[in-house]
Amino acid sequence: MKRMIALLLLAGSTHVSMAQQKKLDKLSGNPVFPGWYADPEGMVFGKEYWIYPTYSAAYEKQVFFDAFSSRDLVTWTKHPQILDTASVKWAKRAVWAPSIIEKDHRYYLFFGANDIQSNEEVGGIGVAVADNPAGPFKDYLGKPLVDKIINKAQPIDQYVFHDSDGKYYLIYGGWGHCNIAQLKPDFTGFIPFADGTTFKEITPEKYVEGPTMFKKDGKYYFMWSEGGWTGPDYSVAYAIADSPMGPFKRIGKILQQDASIATGAGHHSVIGIPKENRWYIVYHRRPLTEKAANSRETCIDRMYFDKDGYIKPVKITREGVTRAVIR
Repeated sequence: MKRMIALLLLAGSTHVSMAQQKKLDKLSGNPVFPGWYADPEGMVFGKEYWIYPTYSAAYEKQVFFDAFSSRDLVTWTKHPQILDTASVKWAKRAVWAPSIIEKDHRYYLFFGANDIQSNEEVGGIGVAVADNPAGPFKDYLGKPLVDKIINKAQPIDQYVFHDSDGKYYLIYGGWGHCNIAQLKPDFTGFIPFADGTTFKEITPEKYVEGPTMFKKDGKYYFMWSEGGWTGPDYSVAYAIADSPMGPFKRIGKILQQDASIATGAGHHSVIGIPKENRWYIVYHRRPLTEKAANSRETCIDRMYFDKDGYIKPVKITREGVTRAVIR
């Protein structure tokens, strides 16, 4: 009898364990993949989700990019060193914040390199190209696309926005300033605006770095990071406008630390599946066990809108998001 009871208890505990595992398998968990990674760019190519992050380490060790792909947001495949400085002769260190766009069956990866502090230094924003989202990527121009500090914006944290009218824009900037410029169709340079200028400053209140943009219901949502990237106050705010040039009036903060889960939640991107009304925010944060500046992990959580189109504050979680394939 005792043996039978023991077997029944074991079977019951196994059933509970399997049920718990089954529940866990339906969630991405946060972080979504192991390792120190920051500044994640989330994209969809075909029926796959992709994340392109910065390798979070000392600047001298930031000489390559890894990428990650998934068909369901839960199981991720690592694609190591899709680009490294051996393929970009002018880039030596601080390879940051990749932004990728597909055009005519080719993939263009925009990146910052060298953390230039003046116009006398070599570096800025470059472009690499590949025939596959997993690379390998090669330098496209043989030189930076943006190699100067313009409107006081350090040439880092680039984001490529493809508007519904077919135009492509480069949005970028650190040091509390943000520029926008219209890209040529082949991404080799820029098309001046009607007033003759090439770079327009669109800096909103409290902007620090990490811009991103998406369009929903005819409105342009501009988002950015605030606070210091090494501290707990790093966070994300946003504005809405009728044009990619703004003007952008800060609405408020929608992503920030939760002292019971993680600190320094910021430098994000957005994955949208508009036909299914699914929106995700992909961001980095620092675990509570970590104090080092580069101890940053990539996470994903749901992003929701209210009936008036405003973004609701995001709750950062340990669970992440539910398994979801792209139909």
